[in-house]
Amino acid sequence: MFTGTYTAIVTPFKNGKLDEAALERVIKLQIKGGVDGIVPVGTTGESPTLDYEEHIRVIELAVKFAAGKVKVLAGTGGNSTSEAMLLTKAAEEAGADGSLQVAPYYNKPTQEGLFQHFHAIARATRLPLVLYSIPGRCGIEISVDTVNRLAHDSVNIVGIKEAGGNADRVSQLRAVLGPKFNILSGDDSLTLPFMSVGADGVISVASNIIPKEVSHMVRAFAMGKPDIALKLHAKFYPIFKDLFIETNPVPVKGALAMMGVIEESYRLPLVPMASKNREALKKTLKACGVLK
Repeated sequence: MFTGTYTAIVTPFKNGKLDEAALERVIKLQIKGGVDGIVPVGTTGESPTLDYEEHIRVIELAVKFAAGKVKVLAGTGGNSTSEAMLLTKAAEEAGADGSLQVAPYYNKPTQEGLFQHFHAIARATRLPLVLYSIPGRCGIEISVDTVNRLAHDSVNIVGIKEAGGNADRVSQLRAVLGPKFNILSGDDSLTLPFMSVGADGVISVASNIIPKEVSHMVRAFAMGKPDIALKLHAKFYPIFKDLFIETNPVPVKGALAMMGVIEESYRLPLVPMASKNREALKKTLKACGVLK
């Protein structure tokens, strides 16, 4: 259902407000680049700084601008179950194809709490749900047992974005969940290692700026052409790493601004890159052929 390359798109701002024209440019760039889908208002979309109205507006616009050409997997998770349910219902009404559900952050529920959280959301919507385990940001991991329990409890929990940096977990998940459950890498630099042990693709930050190249890499591996995929990985690995030279999405928004796609604008507490890191990123983008 959700396989291939999904871009965790940025949320462009202008004068502190949502820049709808720039959002359309970002999404058209993805469609032209051949990605399979987009993920609006995830971590890369600065979702914690958007109010409910803005959050829902971004999803509505993403559906509109995607125009059925790529899937829309809307980020509607939260550390409040009721909030996540509200946003997920809104995404369903807006016409999203699915929902990405991050593990609750800061309040650190137990595994039983995680189960009850995702179970409640799944019961509140008909949208297919992709779980999102990112212990580096949330302080907790959705255990393999909990993922397995959820997948067997709720038919609309269909996949997971795995961002714990551990290929062994991909093997564990695939072993207990079988081939139909979608596993997507949450880290560009680990896409090929994860796919080599059973992942179905990536929810990518790098494809904001190189959608064609990331899509080509993922498709090549999926089609049994690992040599081509590995060459692309090697070529663009410096970008995969330098887009995290500071906290995501600061570097990727900086890169898109250098490319003339968006204005470089963030919401506090995020701030522009330090000049040293900006120069390092620009150098990498030039070396990889993204900038002249």
